[in-house]
Amino acid sequence: MLLDVVFVVIGLVALGGGGEVLVRGAVGLARRHHVTPAVIGLTVVAAGTSMPELWASLGAQLRGSPDLAVGNVIGSNIFNIGLILGLSSLVIAIPVSRKTLRIEWPFLLLISIVVSFFLFHGAIDRLAGLLFVVGLAAFLWFMVRLTRRDMRANREVVEGWEEGDVLPSSAHSWVLVAAGLVLLPLGAEGVVRGSIGIAQALGISERVIGITIVAMGTSLPELASSLVAAARGRSDVAVGNVIGSNLFNTLGILGTVAFVRPLPVNAAFRGDVWWMLAFTALLAPVLFFGRKISRMDGLALLALFGLYMGILLNN
Repeated sequence: MLLDVVFVVIGLVALGGGGEVLVRGAVGLARRHHVTPAVIGLTVVAAGTSMPELWASLGAQLRGSPDLAVGNVIGSNIFNIGLILGLSSLVIAIPVSRKTLRIEWPFLLLISIVVSFFLFHGAIDRLAGLLFVVGLAAFLWFMVRLTRRDMRANREVVEGWEEGDVLPSSAHSWVLVAAGLVLLPLGAEGVVRGSIGIAQALGISERVIGITIVAMGTSLPELASSLVAAARGRSDVAVGNVIGSNLFNTLGILGTVAFVRPLPVNAAFRGDVWWMLAFTALLAPVLFFGRKISRMDGLALLALFGLYMGILLNN
């Protein structure tokens, strides 16, 4: 089992590093093509930080371990809201933008409910997977258009990047992208292979391994970026990062995995799906009445996350 642990650790490091360099390279290329920071944050960065989850879930599905694939997505969504937003709000109270209240969070709740129907049903077929991916693409297209319109109406926000930023060369950016594309599948293979070995050696279900070790490990990019943003006073980034990542997890990852190969869903996940919906829905009173996530809200999210982990590990 020691070798399996080594596989998981090395795999998680490769996933985290691969996601980081892929985002850096993609942002560099986007800047070279004069794409605005807001558009990059909504698309490239959100997608890039979700790449570890995608590769881990896809690798698990192709190796015949669908419980790891499903558990990774459900666990990551819970982890993002309960732990990442909770910890980030302890650093500094997180303000919530009007766009998040009007569009992004309601859409996340809606698609969480829709996707949960398929998870309760016990399978996601190729057609549903394709519709998930198309739905994500349509939402991103709408948000990019909305962002560009808002920026045209507020020219003072548009004028690009912070002063002092050094524009990377195209060659450097392409090297980072290539490195990310190599590290991600290698890391996913290590995490999946090691997790399966650990589960078999300890008699722990792949469902629990997927929700805990794999989900938390592949969510490290989101955790790091949100905590750094909060520490630098850019706490508004934390909410967008979490909601964007959960959208990519739910529609992009489950959709892609199911489209590649129909995805069976273990009935044991039903309780976890309810927890995922609860965490998403509980953002409503925080977002709409407080207009910010306070330190007390963060402590409540962390306590709820701890309760879920305790119930999960004791069952």
